[in-house]
Amino acid sequence: MKTGGRVGFVSLGCPKALVDSERILTQLRLEGYQISPTYAGADVVVVNTCGFLDSAKQESLEAIGEALAENGRVIVTGCMGGDEAAIRAAHPGVLAVTGPHQYEQVVAAVHQWAPAPVAHDPFVDLVPPQGIKLTPRHYAYLKIAEGCNHKCTFCIIPDLRGRLVSRPVGEVLDEADRLVKSGVRELLVISQDTSAYGVDIKYRTGFWQGRPVKSNLLELCRALGDLGVWVRLHYVYPYPHVDALIPLMAEGRILPYLDIPFQHASASVLQAMQRPAHQERTLERIRAWRGQCPDLALRSTFIVGFPGETEADFELLLDWLWEAQLDRVGCFRYEAVAGARANALPGAVPEEVKEERWHRLMAAQQEISAARLQRRVGRVLEVLIDGRDADGAVGRSAADAPDIDGLVHVEIPTGGAMPAPGDRVPVLIEDADDYDLFGRLSGS
Repeated sequence: MKTGGRVGFVSLGCPKALVDSERILTQLRLEGYQISPTYAGADVVVVNTCGFLDSAKQESLEAIGEALAENGRVIVTGCMGGDEAAIRAAHPGVLAVTGPHQYEQVVAAVHQWAPAPVAHDPFVDLVPPQGIKLTPRHYAYLKIAEGCNHKCTFCIIPDLRGRLVSRPVGEVLDEADRLVKSGVRELLVISQDTSAYGVDIKYRTGFWQGRPVKSNLLELCRALGDLGVWVRLHYVYPYPHVDALIPLMAEGRILPYLDIPFQHASASVLQAMQRPAHQERTLERIRAWRGQCPDLALRSTFIVGFPGETEADFELLLDWLWEAQLDRVGCFRYEAVAGARANALPGAVPEEVKEERWHRLMAAQQEISAARLQRRVGRVLEVLIDGRDADGAVGRSAADAPDIDGLVHVEIPTGGAMPAPGDRVPVLIEDADDYDLFGRLSGS
């Protein structure tokens, strides 16, 4: 059987970039291209880059260099693709450079440098209805919007990806339905600002399966909750209307999980970041949320060493963390990203101080995380199985997003059936460490 051209693919960066990679790969497969798992077997290699932090840019440049060394024919796309001069200065041999979510330009470059030798045959070049996915079969990212309207001084994402553009609600729900029918058991809802979904289109009413659905996060989540799978929300800014989602979580319609990028707790630092600066109200809301939904898991990210951050600001952040009792926390040392307005702010924090504050924050959060996980010992939790490890199965609870949160290690009794990836099983939690849970199948 004749085959089309073969394309290698390297995908870097966040889940939003991963969805971009999936869309490009789906289009290429629809056109008859084959996907090569190796550099040597590829006619051309596409590198989807990340450009959010300088460290991410360096990783992207290294990946481009590796692809050039191993294959020699490289097309660059993604967030760093907006800085073509920097890419070509480091790697003048790249064939083409395109920016983020420029799917047509990437595919056109592949056409130019690696034309498929045969036309696409829909009876042979089978592509599943849900498209090509780079995640395991049982979970998938569902991107609901592109871009962002915020003007955070430390961030260049709006410059890279533009202002918020929400997808039509019917299109989002159609994709979700196809994913569920293909075997997906967890939908991870993502965008740069998930809670702003629909604001750019004035929350207009769309239609899905003959029924009207408003283009806002609440109605979208209600519809997703009817699909019978886990629905997890990422990158949710704490706008007031987020409060309306908590009853859906308490009812079990969507997972009791919120990924909210708080970034800091000091009012002065938040103002310098141009972020909402009412963290004392946020603590009140967290208490109210947990009052309605005691199993609510909260994850967040923070930046230490932001220009002007004093020791008092940092101590306030630590105090806030102890009071908020977040379940999962990630922390970044501030980086002066080229083009970010924060670079012009006074009061640069020395690197050694950033490092010391990072370690202190992570040590405090480790203690908080360990204590919160101990509360789950003795309970039976529903666990979504991801695979197996040396001692049995490994999966995640409702409080654990893939790749960034903890795991649940499940002991399988001798002679017991090993659950398959995508199975949801009851697990009696018997132990916990700083980040993971350990248990056995309930009833075994």
